[in-house]
Amino acid sequence: MPKIKNPRSFSEVFGVDTASLAKAGVLDPVLNVDTKLFIDPLLLPESRHPEINVGAVAAYKSRFETLVKLLAGSKAPDDVAWRAARRLLTFPEIQGTCIGYGAASIAGHSWGNRIRERVLTAAKEIVELGITDPDLFMVVALLEDGVGPDLISDMTTNIILPNIAEYTARTCKQFKAKTQIFALPDGSKIDLPRNPFITDKVKPVLLVPLDILRELPIVTSWEDVGDAASKNSELRNRVNSLIGRIWEASVRRRQKQNIRAQVYSNKQAFEAILETIRSVPKTPYDSTSDPEGHFAWVRVHHNVAKDHPLHLVLAKYPTLDDVHKLATKIVEHYQELVENKGLWKELWYGNDPRPEKSAQRIFFAVADAYCRANNIDISPEADSGVGPVDFKVSAGYDNRVLVELKLSTNPKMVQGYERQLAAYKKAESTSRAIYLVVDVGAMGNKDKRLLEVKNAAAKRGDPVSDIVFVNGKKQKSASKK
Repeated sequence: MPKIKNPRSFSEVFGVDTASLAKAGVLDPVLNVDTKLFIDPLLLPESRHPEINVGAVAAYKSRFETLVKLLAGSKAPDDVAWRAARRLLTFPEIQGTCIGYGAASIAGHSWGNRIRERVLTAAKEIVELGITDPDLFMVVALLEDGVGPDLISDMTTNIILPNIAEYTARTCKQFKAKTQIFALPDGSKIDLPRNPFITDKVKPVLLVPLDILRELPIVTSWEDVGDAASKNSELRNRVNSLIGRIWEASVRRRQKQNIRAQVYSNKQAFEAILETIRSVPKTPYDSTSDPEGHFAWVRVHHNVAKDHPLHLVLAKYPTLDDVHKLATKIVEHYQELVENKGLWKELWYGNDPRPEKSAQRIFFAVADAYCRANNIDISPEADSGVGPVDFKVSAGYDNRVLVELKLSTNPKMVQGYERQLAAYKKAESTSRAIYLVVDVGAMGNKDKRLLEVKNAAAKRGDPVSDIVFVNGKKQKSASKK
């Protein structure tokens, strides 16, 4: 299972001021961990950067206009025109942007042969209806299984790669970031920064404007498209009259194949769906308020050890007790930061708590920052988001302590302690763990039930994990107390 370990941002590695990057509208990527955002092709014309709103838009439009012409001219699968179209729809993985689903790495995903042929076949059907709008591929992406946000983003990045490279070069020149010459796939050469965390190959960092990033590209989000249709009753009624009630999730799951067949065989229906997609508000991810917490943990990692120093010591040859004491001290300091030093603010977006995964990464950022600041020769590790352990600190194979963080809003908070943690300890061959509960409301009686489970385990003589409760609720400012 891949782990987040030793995260380093572009601004940190290249000595660029984080606030200045944000003001310039540049994503400050973590160079060895993907940020789960995606390039949305429908946001390209809305960008404030000329490399994107002029150059990238032209490149994107040209690619799909050519694809449509080739498919219109193709007489049979695998003829000359079809093979040329296939080449234009071939998108290898690109690691340099550090965005997407890589989580604990920056490795991307490429378009496989099966998906590419399915998209080509669907596009050919649509062209035969008499539709030549290059945006027809947006409808195909919405309807075809397997064309997810990572592939849409990857496709767009491939097409506009020279424009992203130009944007990166200009940004690096503006901020005096060190660069070297890289050759692009089209044979051109350009000065770009090198990613030091890709050790097997020499690869660049590709900086991406914040204003073309979304959590999910519009064309992969039925919710956004359905919401846009609900605000335009004329358009919604037109789509429903042509295809049926496609906006209900239960209907989509049962009848997606049928819906796809109807759209691909009805020119008016296809055009209505395309118009609906275009009516979705072109709004990028709000990086300032950061509702999902994609940037909160990076911000904490940058500042916490500097703003709130913590002295940690670990023996040269530590025992399990030593490592447990270290992990406990970090947990207690995290509690102090949240409850008394304002860190609770990073747990909230307006009046709503950020997702649990954001809170887990903030704790990881605190732990990693303090281990690094104290030059401790162990590193905390955090799961990429799909594995069991939120945090692990270890020294040697035997001395491991696990930390599992849950928000009070999690309905499985008690089960997490009773079942998951025991399994984690078994898998990691350790008897030490800390269960960290951050109270952001909706606790109910889960805290009492949790302590009952712990006490019952202690009576049975089972290994008992520590439980630490942290008050992460919103606090009033000093002037309002």
